[in-house]
Amino acid sequence: MLRYVVVSLFGGLLLGVLDGIINANPYAQKLFDVYKPISKTSVNIILGFGIDIFYGFVMAGLFLLLYKSLPGSTGLVKGITFGLITSFFSVLMHVFSQLMMFKVPLGTLVYVFLTGLFEMLVIGIIFGLTLK
Repeated sequence: MLRYVVVSLFGGLLLGVLDGIINANPYAQKLFDVYKPISKTSVNIILGFGIDIFYGFVMAGLFLLLYKSLPGSTGLVKGITFGLITSFFSVLMHVFSQLMMFKVPLGTLVYVFLTGLFEMLVIGIIFGLTLK
């Protein structure tokens, strides 16, 4: 149980840090100009980290629930599989929704997809190497 709590906290904090790096860098800011008319002028970082920590606990719990049914004989492979599954349900579905509903440049959508895929794979691999 202690391992679950520690890994969940670490995973959530890592999500927050990765979100900051992925979304606040100058390249991303230029890509995200399309959202400027509807974007907030400031972000509540404390709330953002709180949400990411919550996500860390939920994702780690789901990983443990699915562990035996994930393909692969090692934690690493199971983690990669989990990362791909979560990427499908969070990142890819989000990108397709944006594509259908808004006039968002293709480059922005590709960036969101690739960085989201990377983020979920990193979290999945960490879970795969630390949780059973």
